[in-house]
Amino acid sequence: VEHLVALKVMRLTKPALVSPKIVTCDFKDLPGNILNNFLKEDATAVVQMETLAVGQFLLLPQSFGNIYLGETFSCYVCVHNETNQPVQSVSIKADLQTSLQRVPLTTQNQKPIMLDVDETLSDVIHHEVKDLGTHILVCEVTYMSNYNTPASFRKFFKFEVMKPLDVKTKFCNVESDDVFLEAQVQNITSGPIILEQVTLEGSQQFSVKSLNEIDDGTSVFGDVTLLQPQESCQYLYCLTPKESIAKDIKLLAAARNIGKFD
Repeated sequence: VEHLVALKVMRLTKPALVSPKIVTCDFKDLPGNILNNFLKEDATAVVQMETLAVGQFLLLPQSFGNIYLGETFSCYVCVHNETNQPVQSVSIKADLQTSLQRVPLTTQNQKPIMLDVDETLSDVIHHEVKDLGTHILVCEVTYMSNYNTPASFRKFFKFEVMKPLDVKTKFCNVESDDVFLEAQVQNITSGPIILEQVTLEGSQQFSVKSLNEIDDGTSVFGDVTLLQPQESCQYLYCLTPKESIAKDIKLLAAARNIGKFD
């Protein structure tokens, strides 16, 4: 079925520059200056810096890319009238379907509008991703057909939400009944991550002491903890049983709730 309007959806991501393909050689080689001249004529190259992999034009997203838990999913939804006549009662509705719930995303509260020839109706959507796994963006467009009857269509955009960090833990018991916990936090995304805060909250069974600061309270990792892709960082904590269970061997042996890692 051919519809009177077209739906376009583009994910909004961080801007990137398009750079020229650097192919060059010494002027004494057989091609001479031919390759260098091609670079100078390349519209994406920076003048007088043609042989550097830098650009001066922004590049539209070429693929959906990866999205990680905790990120804000942003996209641009556009309905375009491609006919030679006005289209009546045009509206957009967008929902995000997860394995647990269906979240309405459309920010427009206005009534359906008329789209003149070559006009567009658009919306920018923002949503913080809080669930892992498969997500489906459901976009529905409704309008009034040439026969003055309601018409509509849907498009589905499926993507996966992945976890950005991998946490591995090791425990070491000592004679004083204290437990030392080593937590290794690894960046498993495709880009750098700054860890603003990593904490272990105590439970009803254990109190927690962080061993990641020096005497003046400064972090042993410095002011900024930057993890490049696949890099990891180790955190150390001392867990001390609370008095309510420390005196009872059975309760101490059964204590498993160390707290919440955040």
